[in-house]
Formats: sequence, C-alpha cells, structure tokens
Amino acid sequence: MSNLIKNLRPLLDLESSTLTYLLIDRGTASAILIDPVLEHAARDLKLIKELGLTLRYTIETHIHADHITALDALRQETGCIGIVPQNAGVILADKEFKDNELLELGQDICLKAINTPGHTDSHMAYVLNEKAVFTGDALFIRGCGRTDFQGADPGTLYDSVTQRLFTLPSDTIVFPAHDYKGMTLSTIAEEKLHNPRFVGKDRVAFIELMNSLNLPYPKKIDIALPANLNAGRVVC
Repeated sequence: MSNLIKNLRPLLDLESSTLTYLLIDRGTASAILIDPVLEHAARDLKLIKELGLTLRYTIETHIHADHITALDALRQETGCIGIVPQNAGVILADKEFKDNELLELGQDICLKAINTPGHTDSHMAYVLNEKAVFTGDALFIRGCGRTDFQGADPGTLYDSVTQRLFTLPSDTIVFPAHDYKGMTLSTIAEEKLHNPRFVGKDRVAFIELMNSLNLPYPKKIDIALPANLNAGRVVC
C-alpha cells in the first residue's frame, strides 16, 4: 500500500469532479496520466517537471462527456503516447487498449486493461500491479456512472461491475474517475458491501433503477464529445 501511494498522485478538477491520476515509475523517472483534463494540462506538466519525470503515456478510461481530455495538448508538449479504449472511435489517438492487454513502465507500473462497457459502449478499467483498479465511470465510491447516452446500457454496466470488477481480489483499491461525495478511495470489498446501486439488486432491479434516474443533460457534452473524439482538439 505504501509503495502504491508513493507512486501515485490524484489530481482533481473541481468543475467536473474529475479525478486524474499521475502514476510514477521511480526507476526510469517516467510517468503516466490517466484521464487528464485540458484545463489542467499546465498544472499537471508543472507537477511532472517538479518531480523530475518524463510523461510517457496518457490513458483514457472512456470518451468523456463532462470535460475535454488533455491528450492532444500533453502530447504536443511532451511527445507522449495517447491511448484510448478499443473501438472508442477516437481519431488522432496513438494506440487503442484491448481487453486484458498489459502496459508496463519500468519496475513500478504494470497496467492491465479490463473491458467494462455500460456507462459508454467502449469503456476500460485499468488494474495497477494487481493491487488497485482505476474504474473510470463504471464504478464510483458508493455509486456508478449514468447509462442514458453514448451507447450506454444499464444491463451491460451491471455485468461489467459484477462480473469483471467485483471478481477482483477483495482488497483491491478502487480509484474512480469522479468524486462527487468527498470519498476518493475505497476497496472492492467495501463496494460489494455498501454500494447502494448494487447491494441487494439483481440485474433487473439495477436496470429499473438506472432507467428511473432522470438525470440532467451534461453541461459540456455538446463541446466535450466532439473534441474528445478528436483526442482533445476542439471542433469549431
């Protein structure tokens, strides 16, 4: 746990409650950013420079509707490789992550992609060193992502969480893509016991719940989606 936390920095965008994660390999002085936000590209680069690191990769869990990714901006500044989930439909990305594919960086980082659609039709979670999982919007702390746009499907999300994420070891640390409740860290065991979206609900009940939420239209979706399908380049 101590080594894991030492090599990880959560970075928050207050407007969208998005959590970006900086992963550090000390041996090679290299780094990965998961779900970077365009407005904070300068902040993130400043931190990377302060820590004496080189940014090697940016990785998206999915195509976001509430913020614009910093993938392209960071790539232009650092030459890093921009990675998105397979079949996300992103042009200008450098690589697509496939289910069960591994990405290793030095001795400290081994990421495994897990296909977890449902919030969107091309969503990935990433397991870090078999100890933690970046769940994107598939699983929040005591919640989960919405399922009413971007090819989303509540039944598919239920399957992704219960069959892919909840089958990870119980002590796996959960790092979500959003923090709406001031709770930034959990475990698979905790979420199986206490997440109200899933506890005591079968697939049918979960679908009924998600279809009844009646959530507001995302504020930035009309700008964010076209930009993110272009790796973060704003479409005029």
